[in-house]
Amino acid sequence: MIEKLCLRFHAAARQLRHRHGDRPTLTIADEYDVQDLLHTILRLHFDDVRPEEHSPSYAGRGSRIDFLLKAERLVVEVKKTRPSLKAAALGEELIVDRARYQAHPGCDTLVCFVYDPDGLINNPRGIEDDLEGVQGTLRTRVIIAPRNEPR
Repeated sequence: MIEKLCLRFHAAARQLRHRHGDRPTLTIADEYDVQDLLHTILRLHFDDVRPEEHSPSYAGRGSRIDFLLKAERLVVEVKKTRPSLKAAALGEELIVDRARYQAHPGCDTLVCFVYDPDGLINNPRGIEDDLEGVQGTLRTRVIIAPRNEPR
């Protein structure tokens, strides 16, 4: 379900641009905008969506989880590409996130949703393949969308 929602996220974001009577709309300009729209979409499908949960510290730094689906024991981490967050920096951030969530007692699955509307990631499948899998008790799924190549 989460995978389908992430893969269709861009279609929802595009639809928001076309409002009746040219009414103002939500513009997806940064990571917080992605989080806001994804939070709305998640609430349509899950009863208990907890935004901004604290995660255990890692390497001396604490952080906040974007979304915790408590009953599903699933964390959704959201990223949006930008000129300063391309493949190398993105990979490094996701590696740190994965290590951080391995220590979270309520997380068995980590879904990293990377919204890349401008196609800044040249090889999305490579990043997904490199970072997905099971480490310890944590299963990680990376979804970079939208993308034009066949999956």
